Amino acid sequence: MVQLDLVAELAFALELADLADAISLRHFRRASLKVETKADHSPVSEADREVEQVLRQRIATARPAHAVVGEEYGSSSVAAGPRWILDPIDGTRKFVRGMSAWATLIALEDAGEMQVGVASAPALGRRWWAARGLGAFADGHPIHVSGVATIAESHVSHGALEGWVRAGRAPQLGALATRCWATSGYGDFWVHMLVAEGAAEAAVEIEAAIWDLAALKVIVEEAGGQLTDLAGANTASGGTGISSNGLVHDAVLQVLSWPLPPGHPPDAAGRAAT
Repeated sequence: MVQLDLVAELAFALELADLADAISLRHFRRASLKVETKADHSPVSEADREVEQVLRQRIATARPAHAVVGEEYGSSSVAAGPRWILDPIDGTRKFVRGMSAWATLIALEDAGEMQVGVASAPALGRRWWAARGLGAFADGHPIHVSGVATIAESHVSHGALEGWVRAGRAPQLGALATRCWATSGYGDFWVHMLVAEGAAEAAVEIEAAIWDLAALKVIVEEAGGQLTDLAGANTASGGTGISSNGLVHDAVLQVLSWPLPPGHPPDAAGRAAT
């Protein structure tokens, strides 16, 4: 197996982010933006599709041996070796309503581990990036998670509340909210970047695909934190996600894993309430 040059791959990922930013900003707040509803009832805009198409074309040209998986167009035919994981616009609901908190997420996976991650939020004027062993950065400055060690002192951010309700896990999120210092619900990529920057101690999502978390996992971990699924597995593809400064990770997982109240609806995996 050829070892990746992570400096070069990070530079390429940042180049991809520049391409994405130019496309997404051209479409942002455009009155004639075309938006459709996918089978899962989530929106997809022409900007989502154009960004992913252009990034795929660039990767195919510059990295022909690398595979690609993206939210809008699935997996490429390349089956082995490094794999780029793309979310062309993370936060499409915000994007199509003219809100600024959305980003393109770009990750590179090799040998089963996320190696490079970029989260570019051009409407916010922000960009975060990291590569294994090279540290994490926001807008060119090194970042690190906080040193807060208890839930009682922690700021916890969360994803969309409706997802927690659908999963039957709103009581657990409420229990966490009553135990921590403060909460915020920006959702999507930003909650995890707050953790990486040390502004929040934990971020939790009940619904998340690999393209939602892959890039963020590298950034959070290179900033000194931890990202797992809500079962505690060290993965970005578990369907759920929790990032933290590492110090409060287990305590947050414990609160969120408490049994549901008797008679409460089944959780996201279809298990009956206990």
